[in-house]
Amino acid sequence: MKLKKGFTLIELMLVVVIIAALAAMILPRLAGRSEQARTAIAKTDINANISMALDLYELDNGRYPTTEQKLDALRKKPGGFPAAVNWNGPYIKKEPIDPWGNPYEYKYPPDHDGIDYDLYSLGLDGTKSEDDIRNWEE
Repeated sequence: MKLKKGFTLIELMLVVVIIAALAAMILPRLAGRSEQARTAIAKTDINANISMALDLYELDNGRYPTTEQKLDALRKKPGGFPAAVNWNGPYIKKEPIDPWGNPYEYKYPPDHDGIDYDLYSLGLDGTKSEDDIRNWEE
């Protein structure tokens, strides 16, 4: 008698049912995590990456870029007044875009006390609202 090697249909179906049961338990826990990850990325950009580039710009030029010069001044030497005489950039490699595909908002001088500049993301909805991520709030 020859011994046949392989899996029976019942064994294969059992494996599929086990995988489906595991997926049913794990996937609901992962749902919503992508939005949390995007928020964390925006907070890191605002509080570390872009702010460090702005601080380096200020160190070289004695002031932050103006609202009119925008964050573009971190990638290419800005024209106009005030001149960035000691510009030593680029200070960041790519255009500062938030995880939702919108440019970060920047304002100097700031509207809020206790910070050097206003830097924020408009969040998921792309409009000024409660989901915005700001450098003047914890």
